[in-house]
Amino acid sequence: MEPQSQVPSLPDGHVTVLLKEAVEALNPKSGGTYIDGTFGGGGHSSMLLERLTGNASLYAIDADPDAIARAQQLAHLPLGSGVRPVHANFRNLQQVARDHEIADVDGVLLDLGLSSFQLDRAERGFAFRFDGPLDMRFDPTQGPSAADLLNTLDTDGLAHLLWHYGEESNSRRIAREIIARRETAPIETTTDLAALVERTVGGRRGKAIHPATKTFQALRIAVNDELTALGHVLAVAVALLKPGGRLVVIAFHSLEDRLVKQFIARESATCICPPEQPVCTCDHTPRLRRIGKPVKPDPSEISTNPRSRSAIMRIAERLPVPETTTMMRSTT
Repeated sequence: MEPQSQVPSLPDGHVTVLLKEAVEALNPKSGGTYIDGTFGGGGHSSMLLERLTGNASLYAIDADPDAIARAQQLAHLPLGSGVRPVHANFRNLQQVARDHEIADVDGVLLDLGLSSFQLDRAERGFAFRFDGPLDMRFDPTQGPSAADLLNTLDTDGLAHLLWHYGEESNSRRIAREIIARRETAPIETTTDLAALVERTVGGRRGKAIHPATKTFQALRIAVNDELTALGHVLAVAVALLKPGGRLVVIAFHSLEDRLVKQFIARESATCICPPEQPVCTCDHTPRLRRIGKPVKPDPSEISTNPRSRSAIMRIAERLPVPETTTMMRSTT
């Protein structure tokens, strides 16, 4: 009989996406040091801890105070003796590494987007199926809320936000309606905004996706400055990885995935000169090696967890530092 899993049960409604696949991709090593930059419900971290032996460490980072409370609960279990909860946005990974004296790590996991905990709580303002305040901040104690953006940006600013972050083709129409509505009363609730968008562009008309989906996505990304944060954490993660260490990123929409794909491609290339340049002058040294093809949930996972349908995971491995580079560092 196989040993019973020690992974703690998660609250109802939360199902970790690509759970086994992500942990396998990290290639857990005895006594290793790992960073879960988006702890969320702790599903990935819990299974990773089962695979780690020896004096291993796992830094559980999240911008959401509720997620850190869950990480602290895990840290108090025998399974979680190596867990180090850190309340921070992963964009600040470099500062986290300094504060906790993390010199290098064996793996970094980033499970982007939202957790079910955030989606299913009306007061967080992420979902239009609940009536709640338009907040959408991963860390409710930091920065402007979605309502702040909606009620202060001008038409051009709103239209750009909806198009750039949500790829909303009706961005300008929706922006004009938001401005017109603000003349009578501010937009403060999720259902209020969802109804405005539906009136502006029309109802579902048999479509599975609500017409306000892209608007809500755009606002969430803008409020949390997610793409800029992702760019920061990818660069720092590669610098922290030991040779052979793994970077594993799960994205849920095309903007995130495109950024991750382009980053790995650039860091895996031997030349990053413009294609039209006949001779390479960049002297670029690749730091990553792409591992396998992008991984997506199989039909069985999608059937049990429909929220996983848009997930795509990319894996890369840190290459050894060239000897010439090592020698140069040692003499400077």
